[in-house]
Amino acid sequence: MQLPQEGYLLRILIGEADKVEHKPLYEWIVLQAREQGLAGATVLRGMMGYGANTRKIQTFRFDTLSEDLPIVIEIVDTQEKLEKFLDLIEPYIGAGLVTMEKAQVRFYKADKK
Repeated sequence: MQLPQEGYLLRILIGEADKVEHKPLYEWIVLQAREQGLAGATVLRGMMGYGANTRKIQTFRFDTLSEDLPIVIEIVDTQEKLEKFLDLIEPYIGAGLVTMEKAQVRFYKADKK
């Protein structure tokens, strides 16, 4: 798969406890991204954060172990494909933040096996 030099980064910030169809929302989003043929997706689990629904700090500490840590999903592809993908997933995101920004793609390659 080739990506143009000027791509876009879709960043989705949700909570770890968010669900869709009885599975974690972040997992569902990644599976949808693969099904839609997007270049790739990465899920990052935050150590600390807060969001629109609560001003309470969620943190990864053993004395106050949160069950709803921040999750960041990053996907890079063309703007057109990401806009179409966002239209597909937006109804399933009850609370969160989504951003899109230009990204300079330096290379995108797979192992030659």
